[in-house]
Amino acid sequence: MSDSVFSPGIDPPSPTLSARLRELAGYLAAPAAGRLTEEQRALSLGVARRLVADVAARLDPRIDPGLLWNEWLRGGLPCTAQLAGICFARAEEHRWREQSGQRTSPPPVLSEPETAHADARAESVPLSDIDRAYLALQIADRRRFDALGNPALAIADLDGETFRALLLEIAAWRLAEVSEDTRRAADLGDAVRVAIERQAGETGMAHAGHSYYEILGAALPGAAAAAIARHNWPTLIALAASAHRRAYDDMAIALLTAETAALPSLLAPLRLDHAALAPLEVSLVMLPARAVADVSSDE
Repeated sequence: MSDSVFSPGIDPPSPTLSARLRELAGYLAAPAAGRLTEEQRALSLGVARRLVADVAARLDPRIDPGLLWNEWLRGGLPCTAQLAGICFARAEEHRWREQSGQRTSPPPVLSEPETAHADARAESVPLSDIDRAYLALQIADRRRFDALGNPALAIADLDGETFRALLLEIAAWRLAEVSEDTRRAADLGDAVRVAIERQAGETGMAHAGHSYYEILGAALPGAAAAAIARHNWPTLIALAASAHRRAYDDMAIALLTAETAALPSLLAPLRLDHAALAPLEVSLVMLPARAVADVSSDE
């Protein structure tokens, strides 16, 4: 019996089948290796699709984002090295937030610094500086969703290099479409420059989180503990990112992949006591398919 899967003389498998067989071969070679779930793939791909559409709209509102995305989906997305990390971080953070809301009972109402009750105050009472900083952080977080509540990446949250690389890829795709229209082709260069300048002046989660962190002062531990108790993970991530001087998405991945034993040291700059970490530990343990090391295996 021949070892070959395909008999001589028949057509080779399609590229899609070849890719599937390579994927299966990789799985059979290491069945225990951690892999993305279908939910993780769908969420990450959705985040990437919405980002591509938003950047395309910045470049030229006449671009058909569906056509662009479908072509890239068939041929492979550009800038994958940059997009993979930020899209996965956003998708995992969204899964974390969703499972916290679905699987846990409402957290107890705790006393916290003047931050979370700004909306309940009388209009005649001006917001404190802490309240304003907290509100700015919530607004920055809200911009990371589309109109239907799906997770997205705000352009302001992208680092300049990633935004520029993605913008140039879209511009190249658009240039191929309008190359015969000299005026439109010439306008693309100006559109790229304007888009880069606009994005450089925008602020997102990192800036809002740092402003909130800086203004809290001695109230930092209380604000961080309240964020954990209320499962307000974006606020916790933003505070931890500022404390460590790390990017927001980098800090999100660090928290989401941390072993339980590592959490106290990871969040040490927030000066939290161990009891305050309990809801965080429970929530992370409950998150399915979390990308942590398998300490039970010696391999």
